[in-house]
Order: sequence, then C-alpha cells, then structure tokens
Amino acid sequence: MLELKSVSAAYGSFQALFDVSLKVEAGEAVAVIGPNGAGKTTLLRVISKLMEVTAGVVSMEGVSLNTVPAHRVIELGIAHVPENRRLFPRLTVEENLRIGAYPQAARARYAERLEFVYSLFPRMQERRDQLAGTLSGGEQQMCAIGRGLMSGPKLLLLDEPSAGLAPVIVQQVFALVQKIRAEGYTVLIVEQNIQQVLKVVERAYLLEVGRIKMSGKSAELLASDDIRRAYIGL
Repeated sequence: MLELKSVSAAYGSFQALFDVSLKVEAGEAVAVIGPNGAGKTTLLRVISKLMEVTAGVVSMEGVSLNTVPAHRVIELGIAHVPENRRLFPRLTVEENLRIGAYPQAARARYAERLEFVYSLFPRMQERRDQLAGTLSGGEQQMCAIGRGLMSGPKLLLLDEPSAGLAPVIVQQVFALVQKIRAEGYTVLIVEQNIQQVLKVVERAYLLEVGRIKMSGKSAELLASDDIRRAYIGL
C-alpha cells in the first residue's frame, strides 16, 4: 500500500532522513520506533506532504506522492493524526470531528462516519458538545484519532499518540489503537514507548539519527537484546 524508496529529507541545511526505505501492506499495523530526534515525526510529515523529499520516492497504492499537492493526500486515503493532538480547543468535540470530514467524498458520508466514530469511541458521543480544550489528555487523543477516521482513510498515520500522557492513560491509548486495528484499518504509528507499541503492531522499523538501523517482526524486536538494553531498560 505505502512504500518509501531511498527517501531523504532536510530542514534547510540540516538533513533529517537518510536513504529511508520501508513498506506498509494493506491491513498491517507497522511501527517506526526510536529515540527522540531520530526523524520519526519528519518521516510522517514526508508521507503526508507537510514536507518535501530531497531524494527518493514516496508512493501510495502505486501512485507517486512526490508531485501530489499536500491538500490532495487525504483524498488518496492518508489521514495524519499529529503529535500533541492539534485539536481546535475552542470548538466542540463534534465540530472537531466535522473538520476531519472536510474532503468532498467524506462530506457525503458525514453522518455515517460520525456514527462509526461514536460507536468506536462512545466517550466522544457523551462529550460531543464539550469544548475540545476542556477534555482530558486521553479524551483529546481519542478525539484526534476520531477526527482522522472521519475521512474514511485507507492508511492512518499516528504520531506519538502516547506523548505527554500519564502511564494509566497511555494504556488506554494503546487500547484505542487495538480497537482501530480490530476494525481492519492499516496503521503506521511512530512511537517512543517501544515496549507498548510493539505489543500492538505486526512489524517495526528502528530509526536512529535519520537512518533505518533494524527492521523485523515486533516479537523479534522485543526479544532483541540490543533493543531491550537500549530502549526498554531490561
């Protein structure tokens, strides 16, 4: 479904990604793990065209995204849930969800998509008229993920969904990811909480200083002594 071939990207003179290649097949949940500053968020920004590549090719279902304008990426089936949620705090939960259904095709199915999101996250229906800025951290993440799902994406990009949340809320967020997986969505998730994320994905790539250093099935990476020592503290 999604493929990156030898992708590099830079912020001015600072190169953030070096020759990165990865694949996500339809129906998979794949993680990109690694320390803070490794280039994980940059990788998602490249896929959703918030940032241009300096080399290499990004393709979705065989279509190169290199020349696709950023506003058309969501029409191709890619929804990006950014780090720190980025909700509109002075809008209600339902107004934030409505924004997620902005593409023309999604507008026609707005009521259907809204019903689906509420069935997936009943708490959002309870809070539908509440200002998003007054939600708890976990509820805000739920709303952000729900907003991403409103477009009916083929691929959901999740950027550090557990960032800044209390440990008990982190558990709830990964339970949300499992719920989404159970619905058959294809997910690419960037996450520093390596031990937790490797329990909810099939495969993962380890990104360090802008380069892919290791990849494999999540169980294999969890069992890796190098991973356990460097990132899990075991």
